[in-house]
Amino acid sequence: MEGKVVAVGPGARNEQGQIVALDVKAGDKILFGKWSGTEVKIDGEELLIMKESDILGIISA
Repeated sequence: MEGKVVAVGPGARNEQGQIVALDVKAGDKILFGKWSGTEVKIDGEELLIMKESDILGIISA
């Protein structure tokens, strides 16, 4: 599946509790598995919330 990143958080915490920045950013075009993420509907728009580890690759920024 293909999609566009609309927003990202600050990152994930590692085992030491430090925040590790994400490699993806808003506007990136990405590939992800068909059953990845959690579907949500916000203001009538269907979106997916997913972990960066669910992203298979970045096509372009």
